[in-house]
Amino acid sequence: MATTRSRKVQSIATPDQIVSRFLHAIQDRDYASMAALLDPDLVYTNVSLPTIRGGEKVARLFEAGLRRGGGFGVKIHSIAVNGDTVLTERTDLLKVGPLQMCFWVCGTFRVQDGRIVLWRDYFDWMDLGRATLRGVAGIALPGLRAQLPA
Repeated sequence: MATTRSRKVQSIATPDQIVSRFLHAIQDRDYASMAALLDPDLVYTNVSLPTIRGGEKVARLFEAGLRRGGGFGVKIHSIAVNGDTVLTERTDLLKVGPLQMCFWVCGTFRVQDGRIVLWRDYFDWMDLGRATLRGVAGIALPGLRAQLPA
């Protein structure tokens, strides 16, 4: 019964609210919400990396990473909606063991019937490289550890 109520709430939410809820569900380790907001036929792409298909598969992948000591944080700088398409400009924080890094990401999401059916992220490899170097330095010098912008 809780699932029915959850689906009903999601279906009346706007596409940008759904995307924001999803990103914050990852950050909050809310695995049930994360999975509920992804469509079974989701197509997830980090551009230049292999595409992953299936909402359940993507949710399990994130859950496994977070349970193994990983972490995720997000600061949404701007969000725009055109019909069922949502564009985000954001800073993501990724934590892998002691390595913590922040880098910019632009994301395209398509929402249908209250669920994300497409998630495509774009990022700059050079920015990610700098973030990784800072993350490595932050292991030795915690004062250099990357933090999400306020």
